[in-house]
Amino acid sequence: MNMSSLFNFKKIAVIVAHPDDETLWCGGLILMNPQCDWTIICLCRGNDLDRAPKFSAALTLYGATGAMGNLDDGPEQKTITQNHIKKDLRLLLPPVYFDLIITHSPAGEYTRHKRHEEIGRTVSDSWEQNILNAGELWLFAYEDHNTTGYPRAIQHADRIVELSEPIRLKKYKMITRTYGFSKESFEAMTTPKREAFWCFKKGEKNESIGFI
Repeated sequence: MNMSSLFNFKKIAVIVAHPDDETLWCGGLILMNPQCDWTIICLCRGNDLDRAPKFSAALTLYGATGAMGNLDDGPEQKTITQNHIKKDLRLLLPPVYFDLIITHSPAGEYTRHKRHEEIGRTVSDSWEQNILNAGELWLFAYEDHNTTGYPRAIQHADRIVELSEPIRLKKYKMITRTYGFSKESFEAMTTPKREAFWCFKKGEKNESIGFI
């Protein structure tokens, strides 16, 4: 389904692991829907003197509110429990009803980053358990075919958003200028021109979350 308008949603929360994930995986959707009330939560790098100010600048460009946490993001990628992630979510995310929550897939977007997977699984489980109060849950739908290429939209995802050239360029500039990644970086080379999501509605059977 190729739809970019979010006219059915007013309050939307985006929950990601790292500053720039919100732009990489759904920045085009955010830019195309300035009428929505966006809250963007980043669970890692809140004490990063380089990345945290850049995330704040991105929020300003999106016209969004948000907050950052400090989950361990060291290179060893030690496992973080769901209880730890849920605790940070309670601290960072306003306790209000959201029409939509958007986050990582439990399978991640590329091979592989444990923080993406852990956060995707925790948010999905919390939504199913009604710990997070939202009408719909969307998960990023990307794959890199086991590192054989850059992450790209999964073609059979529930929702595909085709970015216009002006939106694609604005998103790309946020990665290269706001976040400061070089044109040869993984982030710049990845920046998807097409965004994709698995979509789930509250009250429907959502067994498929388990195999994503």
